[in-house]
Amino acid sequence: MHNLPALPDLKLFCVAVETGSLARAAAEMGLAPSTVSKRLTVLEADLGVRLMHRTTRRLALTEDGDAVYAWAQRLLGSVDDMVQDLSNAGSRPHGRLRVSTSTGFARNHIAVVVSAFAARYADVEVRLDTLDRPVDPSAEGIDVDIRVGGLREAHLFAHLLAPNRRILCASPDYLAASGQPATLAELESHRCLVIRERDQPMGAWRLTGPSGIETVKVRSSLSTTLGEIAHRWALDGHGIILRSSWDVAENIRTGRLRHILPEYGQEADVWAVHPTRLSRSPKVTAFLDMCAAHLKSLSLAMPTPAPPGVGRAGAGAE
Repeated sequence: MHNLPALPDLKLFCVAVETGSLARAAAEMGLAPSTVSKRLTVLEADLGVRLMHRTTRRLALTEDGDAVYAWAQRLLGSVDDMVQDLSNAGSRPHGRLRVSTSTGFARNHIAVVVSAFAARYADVEVRLDTLDRPVDPSAEGIDVDIRVGGLREAHLFAHLLAPNRRILCASPDYLAASGQPATLAELESHRCLVIRERDQPMGAWRLTGPSGIETVKVRSSLSTTLGEIAHRWALDGHGIILRSSWDVAENIRTGRLRHILPEYGQEADVWAVHPTRLSRSPKVTAFLDMCAAHLKSLSLAMPTPAPPGVGRAGAGAE
């Protein structure tokens, strides 16, 4: 029968995985490298499995190590929740909060939330990182990653902040010159403004309509990694854009853009992704509550809801 692992050893193991080095883990934990190595050996003996292959330059998890890391994250997160419940109940948010999101989403939505949060909670030091690439909060020391699209990593947790949907739009000038597509297939003969943010694919749009999920190849002489730029190009009449309904609602209302093929759309729900189960830490809870409230207010300005049959779709341009 194996021994129960010690929580400090599980924590040390997680830090070693996240830093990628026994030396860096030792420095972060204030221990000697030999102590780290010894405690990991004890943990492997307690569990009866080999957790990692160690070299002088890097650590490589075994299959058992992957499983133990996922479980350790959950266990340690639950312990943290318990401690925070006992120590922080009723206290005001304080400490450091590190948040990440894509550049465009930060500029258009999250920056204003951070500003309001800072004004209300002066005892919290907020760091907002704009990262236009896939982010692993557990490996990068981030408390919350705000992203469009669901959870892809098995070792992380996600909290839905707001439903959202991407829709197809174009300017009246573009439609007058090029015609309005009547079917999804006709998009292939139109100029489409392609966006790639984080790890989203370019060159194909995956949309949900009356017949379910369909993929259409799109072509464009203009593409960008920033959605705001493509939005500007659409307003200038350069082509068709697939964009969050929040971002185009005002221009549709004023007639600067027209919603085309309204029976088609793409899921773009907004999620808060974090390394452990949603913490009951006052600072995290307060921040996510403010994010959800802000995003809910945006949904009130959305265009007409999708018709019946339009549901979930794959990821695409943010």
